[in-house]
Amino acid sequence: MDHEIPLRGSSFPPIADYALLSDCEVCALVAPSGNVEWLSLPQMDGPSVFAAILDRQAGRFRAGPLDRMVPAGRRYLPGTMILETTWGTPTGWLEVRDVLLIGSWEDEDGSHRYVRAPRDRVAEHVLLRTFRCLDGFVDLELDCQPAFNYGRSNGSWRHVGDGYGDAVCEAQGIEPALRLRTDVRLGFEGGRARAETSLRAGQQAFCALGWSDRPPPATYDDAEARLAETRAYWHEWVNRGRFPDHAWQIHLQRSALTLKALTYAPTGAMIAAATTSLPEAPGGERNWDYRYSWLRDSTFMLWALCTLGFNREATDFFYFIADRVEDGDLQIMYGIDGRGRLDEVTLDHLSGYEGARPVRVGNDAWHHRQHDVWGVLLDSVRLHTHSSDRLDDRLWTLITRQVDAALEHWREPDRGIWEWRADPKHFTSSKLFCWVAADRGARLARLRDDTTAAERWEAAAQEMHDDICANGTDARGVFVQHYETDALDASLLLLPLIRFLPPTDERVRATVLAIADELTVDGLVLRYRVKETDDGLAGEEGTFTICSFWLVSALAEIGELDRARTLCEKLLSYASPLLLYAEEIEPHSGRHLGNFPQAFAHLALINAVMHIIRADQSLTEGPEILTEAPGRLAVQFGLELEPEDAAAHPNASGDDAGRDA
Repeated sequence: MDHEIPLRGSSFPPIADYALLSDCEVCALVAPSGNVEWLSLPQMDGPSVFAAILDRQAGRFRAGPLDRMVPAGRRYLPGTMILETTWGTPTGWLEVRDVLLIGSWEDEDGSHRYVRAPRDRVAEHVLLRTFRCLDGFVDLELDCQPAFNYGRSNGSWRHVGDGYGDAVCEAQGIEPALRLRTDVRLGFEGGRARAETSLRAGQQAFCALGWSDRPPPATYDDAEARLAETRAYWHEWVNRGRFPDHAWQIHLQRSALTLKALTYAPTGAMIAAATTSLPEAPGGERNWDYRYSWLRDSTFMLWALCTLGFNREATDFFYFIADRVEDGDLQIMYGIDGRGRLDEVTLDHLSGYEGARPVRVGNDAWHHRQHDVWGVLLDSVRLHTHSSDRLDDRLWTLITRQVDAALEHWREPDRGIWEWRADPKHFTSSKLFCWVAADRGARLARLRDDTTAAERWEAAAQEMHDDICANGTDARGVFVQHYETDALDASLLLLPLIRFLPPTDERVRATVLAIADELTVDGLVLRYRVKETDDGLAGEEGTFTICSFWLVSALAEIGELDRARTLCEKLLSYASPLLLYAEEIEPHSGRHLGNFPQAFAHLALINAVMHIIRADQSLTEGPEILTEAPGRLAVQFGLELEPEDAAAHPNASGDDAGRDA
């Protein structure tokens, strides 16, 4: 049990205090106390075996000093997803390293999970924890208490082999079983495997939890060698990136590593966040499962990865999306293995994080009709396709079907970018992305010399453009949430970023400044004001991290560089101690809320920080860097725009949309 004095009288750590581990197949969250409080197996959106983050009795795996729960310091080893925790005790100092191992490729069991081309390194399906006494002596505790299937089933432990350092935990009818190996002596107390030992200065120990046929390390030397191989993997991966020599480089690197950590290697899918049901408001009902891949994130993902030079991951994610489109009718989201049904259920036996209920798994938004999907798909194809050589017949067939779907449905109401759970509306952002579908489709048709399709789609794009400008603005010329309302919506910050209008247009400027002045709390951006918008749910929510970073980019686009830089500095100061971001930030306290860490926040961070870095470069290299052809952000992102694109949109950039209601 935890013995530290809790914050706010809560036994749950603050959301921002968790550390993320990943092997690009599963994710784990580690609390400062040394508890692994979230791990789903055998993949990121599978059932949990440790879920203390949602109920203190739903499984945990603690490793650290006996009777000491607050560490002296925590960090990631630079350029890696390896967590290092240092403990100071009355008798000595202890260093703990936690990692999900990645090793050399070995032949699989025939399941053929990999759809994308397997790389040279692959997840070992092992959580490794190593211990080293730095000074004096430390009493070390291991306490592993799985609770399978979201805390519904406890396991039974038994020793294997001749000694006390190898054990298996099984629950009837549940796969996979767990295997715990260590060089200290394990005993069992019901569903718990426990060990205590004293380490003196210079002494070392390890424990490793595995869940596949690939065995965990058997000795400390083996554990250290496999940790070193994992460290080399992350260093090699991050070294492929292009990071500017800037004070904010560390934020870009940690965001890139986080995005990689949230990517499911076998298919290339990126999950929205590592967790389910962390609340958007303390004790509230806005608790959703984000362990799935949203189609709308594709453009945003491609921009961020291409910005930093990670074209391989961008291509994998693009083809994950393309595969889903080819499967049949387009959904807004998918399981990371490509499955379409994500039926939502509530887990009433779990108390929820700090009592926030219901706890949900699955997400009923999978069958929502949202009209932005066609636009984000076409923008993704546009970014992926630099020449007609890459626009093959397979892609062209998908393109024509999706553009025609946008043309067929754009006049209809939908659930909107925020996955509205009230009655459908004519959301302005949905119309905008239907315009994107027609506009990008026409450009791709020109690339293929298909004049007939290009002219038809250009005409449709113009009709949509006129309709949005006529019906999507208020008396001030500010773009609004949906037709027949004056309510603001943060999704309209995407106006200059998707090139609907140039950033010099007065309506764009008015919209960005209205959101900055009227839809913020202490400078941070709300999605919309809950009190003036019936979204079908009760309760309040915090400011959305992604929307605040969108505001940085939009302010930079309209020339408000000082204001953009100030806001970006403020947002970076709200990062967690390990430079991670949850879905929301409570502006007055800086407390993180919602699922964690959230990919969209880190995607938007990359775009926003790069906007400011380019502005800073202009101070030393001259203002021409902001207007140079063929489009400053196209050059920044390493992408190619055709001459007519640069002429029409000299401030082109890419960004994308958000998340569930």
